[in-house]
Amino acid sequence: MGALNLPAIVLGAVLAAMIGIVWYGPMFRFVQPFVKDEPKERQHFVMVLVVMLIGATMLGHNLARIGSETLAAKPWLYFMQSGGIALFFIIPVLWSTYYRLGSGRRLRLVACGYYLVAYLAMGAVFWALA
Repeated sequence: MGALNLPAIVLGAVLAAMIGIVWYGPMFRFVQPFVKDEPKERQHFVMVLVVMLIGATMLGHNLARIGSETLAAKPWLYFMQSGGIALFFIIPVLWSTYYRLGSGRRLRLVACGYYLVAYLAMGAVFWALA
């Protein structure tokens, strides 16, 4: 197992949180949340950053297990790993939780789309900083 790429973990998490600001701001501001009590924006950003740091650390661990030689020979693995985590772990849990809580399909699609884009962006950061 190779070493964790700490700069990529931090930068990937920050980029994913910043994508969230744009995603839930100008891009999809019209989607109404199903929770009435919204947290303060600063607290919300810190929470998203912490969650994305956890996800980026997991992604970094997976990529370190693959090894730098394999990743150099097969760079598409960065996106297969990051997209795979989003598509097969994060999105099903998010979709089923939002469905159980009674949110509309539009909100579920926007939230799941954010996580797919955020994780693919994290994969791009790991690829760029390899």
